[in-house]
Amino acid sequence: MAGRFDLTDAQWAALEPLLPRPSRSGRPSLWSKRQLISGIRRRVRTGAPWWDMPMAYGSWAAAYALFRRWQRAGVWQQVLASLQALADADGRLTWDVSVDSTTVRAHQHAAGAPKRGICRPSRRAGRSPSPVTTRWAARGAG
Repeated sequence: MAGRFDLTDAQWAALEPLLPRPSRSGRPSLWSKRQLISGIRRRVRTGAPWWDMPMAYGSWAAAYALFRRWQRAGVWQQVLASLQALADADGRLTWDVSVDSTTVRAHQHAAGAPKRGICRPSRRAGRSPSPVTTRWAARGAG
């Protein structure tokens, strides 16, 4: 039974040729790339922690390792660029730009509003401070 985040056969057929071929020999993985990529898609779409990934998608540690390895190598960016180029060549991608005219107001302190409280100077600039007069200083003056 296919899960909500599983790749369809058509999606996998388009994606598989774009993926890097394994460069090392050795023991084959317990999970297929299709399972792991479906698990990565599920994790990215839901925002759930890696360790909450169902075992139907393989080990969460294996999915995370694949995700990070391909992220560092730039594989995800290459796959995205390739898929965009294929979609653009087939006419399935439109490059319309939508500009939103929403106004965002800044907080009053970000807009140069007058400062109050501790940040405000207590005297105007250019004036000399008045001498401090206290009771015990006044006795010694006379």
